[in-house]
Amino acid sequence: MHIWVDADACPAVIKDILFRVVERLHLPLTLVANRLLRVPPSPYIRARQVPMGFDVADRHIMDEVVAGDLVITADIPLAAALIEQGAYVLSPRGEFYSTENIRERLGMRDFMEGLRGAGVDISGPAALSQADRQAFARQLDRFLAQRGS
Repeated sequence: MHIWVDADACPAVIKDILFRVVERLHLPLTLVANRLLRVPPSPYIRARQVPMGFDVADRHIMDEVVAGDLVITADIPLAAALIEQGAYVLSPRGEFYSTENIRERLGMRDFMEGLRGAGVDISGPAALSQADRQAFARQLDRFLAQRGS
């Protein structure tokens, strides 16, 4: 199993959690972004910079992921596509996306986008809280323990 990170919008604290986990468990981790990323020196951690452009990082992840890989992203359309490919998808807030819940998330995303398009002022997501960080770490640990990593 390979862990992929949609790294352009992934909070640094989530990347730090992932760095510690992959070092401890000797799992491959690749961060994909359209900007230069700094990662700790490790045989398990790679950063891949892709060209600037709409969804270039997303397309790169979709092209590289194989069934059974884990992807960290908050991008709902990307999550939906990856689930169809057989990947596991975890948000930085600790929510696993699944075939059961992704349609609802896509519907809510489209609804909110429609409101913004109509000129309704909608604030973005709340800042990542300590509870979100703990939920992410807990879900990640639980998933990796179940997978035998």
